[in-house]
Amino acid sequence: MSIASHSPGVPVSEDACGSSAHLPDGVCRVAAGALGATRLMEGAPTTGSGRVLVAAFDFDGTCIRGNSPVLLVRHLARKRMLAPSVVARILGWAACYKARLPQNESWVRGLVFRAFAGRPVGEVNRFLYDFYDRFIDERFRADAEATMRAHEAEGHAVVCVSATFEPIVAAAMEHHPIQYAIATRMKVDEGGRYTDEVAGLPIEGPEKVAVLSRFCDEQFGAGSWELGWAYGDHHSDRSLLAAARHACAVTPDRPLTRTANAEGYDILDW
Repeated sequence: MSIASHSPGVPVSEDACGSSAHLPDGVCRVAAGALGATRLMEGAPTTGSGRVLVAAFDFDGTCIRGNSPVLLVRHLARKRMLAPSVVARILGWAACYKARLPQNESWVRGLVFRAFAGRPVGEVNRFLYDFYDRFIDERFRADAEATMRAHEAEGHAVVCVSATFEPIVAAAMEHHPIQYAIATRMKVDEGGRYTDEVAGLPIEGPEKVAVLSRFCDEQFGAGSWELGWAYGDHHSDRSLLAAARHACAVTPDRPLTRTANAEGYDILDW
């Protein structure tokens, strides 16, 4: 998961994933200017007590209208990049998920990535960047953009924590003031080709808090940061919101609305 700056890896051509992009660990990183090198204030953004204040945003349903993996499946189905039997299994999983039945998050992401298994990482990332530009960016909410910019202006660290696929969030970072991102990463084989297996765990539910904590400890230092704000739309974001000083339920679903009312969270209509 995390996207923030270039680390040692295999360089790719500049047009593979965006200007000045790199491919460390088999995953695209966007241009430095989109990540925080030119956005972040000198040193880490801190409170008066010296701790970094973090504003964490969910992506699907919060920053954008709709769900990018669902839109991706529709796109892949239209292009006949997924077998009908695979699409049917994904739809069955989605129905159970909507009914709030326990589901295997890694399994369904593996089904989606069957469309890309065995294909070079740079090629797939270009496909997903194009998909974002054509179908997702128009869904980015103006209120999300404005809120991110307000946090940025106050010197807060803006972090996107999402279950969607990492290249999709990386593409969003080129257009919007997301300084850091943590998203679901798929495994890459020794030949630099994607597999249909998730690397680690999908960034979903309580895992969002776990990976955000690890990332901020590494980035800012253990005990040197605080989750000041968290924004989420779905009941699976409860753990993330509960971990923040200020929790904001964005156009929440019914279960999260009940939680927000019970806990006194801000409810935002974006």
